[in-house]
Amino acid sequence: MKSLSFKRHGDKENSDFFENYIQKLLTERDRIGLTDMIGQIEALMITVDPEQSIRYVGELCLMTPYHYLVTLESESHWTHVLRIDMNSPDLLVREVKDPAIQGIFRSLNEVYPIGASKPNSRYMGEILRVENRSEVVRLQQEREFRFFSQDDIRRLELPGNLAISKPSPYTHNIVAYMERPEDQLRVYSLGLSSIRDDVQSAYLKAKELQEELGIDKLLNPIDHLATRIYSQNRETAILEWLSLSSYYYWGSYDIKDQNSSTNVTKSVHFSDEINSPAKVFTANNTPYFVNHLEKLPSPTETFVRNYGPRLHHLAVGVNDGEYNGVENIDYVVDSIAKQGKKFLLDVIGSREEGIKQIFSSASEHSSLIIEYVQRFGDFDGFFTKQNVAELTHATGVEEELLKMQTNAMSNLATESN
Repeated sequence: MKSLSFKRHGDKENSDFFENYIQKLLTERDRIGLTDMIGQIEALMITVDPEQSIRYVGELCLMTPYHYLVTLESESHWTHVLRIDMNSPDLLVREVKDPAIQGIFRSLNEVYPIGASKPNSRYMGEILRVENRSEVVRLQQEREFRFFSQDDIRRLELPGNLAISKPSPYTHNIVAYMERPEDQLRVYSLGLSSIRDDVQSAYLKAKELQEELGIDKLLNPIDHLATRIYSQNRETAILEWLSLSSYYYWGSYDIKDQNSSTNVTKSVHFSDEINSPAKVFTANNTPYFVNHLEKLPSPTETFVRNYGPRLHHLAVGVNDGEYNGVENIDYVVDSIAKQGKKFLLDVIGSREEGIKQIFSSASEHSSLIIEYVQRFGDFDGFFTKQNVAELTHATGVEEELLKMQTNAMSNLATESN
């Protein structure tokens, strides 16, 4: 079976449960045709709080290769569609109009101290291209996956041409299926379509600055998506995603210095992440309640306990090569930093190691981090163990997280008195 034919990487030891069920689940997925019917990631869905989307579109259009395409207006939301081309996933940036609006996605934030401070700001999940939406949903329902009804989708003001799963108990993300022949454009059936002057202005300003800085030709589409989850949900989150998608298990690395593991899945259909980003899951090796005994670092579990299980960062590829005498990633980061964007650490890695990487600070609009990654030569991995240890540590001392964590703990102490 093709889903099990890929080389395994990494040194993380998985349980017998995981090794048993990855064989069974992927063998079944191939046998019943789901692997062939489910294609690439078509789009990524992000929601932000009121009055945040225009600035966030500007931020994304400066820091990534995305272009503003159109805005879809529904009763309670604006949805801005950003696109690079039809070979890479779109970004759907969804703004809630009314700060008092309630709903299932807001509720996923409100039980976490920092998540609650930005109640509507969260990554929602991925849209996957399928050959036959009704058949894929039928097969997935037979495997006991649950989906929103069409009435639910209308009430949630999400595109009506999607089949959308209920949020995962492990990642809190949804997975949606869009039926689209590969030779046709992506279209989202939602509300009234227009090009908003204020969004277009923010977009053009960002692209003019990007070109002026000379970074417009250096940036590639999204390389990978990294979700942080609780330690006990590592294996089940991976198996669930593999069951819902046509991805395979690339492997896992144990990052002992940071008491965590990094786990990678990739598309069966595309060897290049430009076409369908890798999905990465990061989890603590031990749960938070043993920290007082073990005295181990816990940046991943701390993030999840404060924000909830959710996407942590989007990684953007940087072309291999040099610009103005320095490696492209260093030039990109220096150029963006001069515009006031902060980064959590210096660029780490080297040409000799095969890869260089860096994390930005978290966006004030979405709480998402942008990672830049430049690979050298034929290096095809996602990190070195030293790199990922430094990146994981850096996010544990991220300024926004520490500040909001302190405020949240202070508020809880006040309420208890």
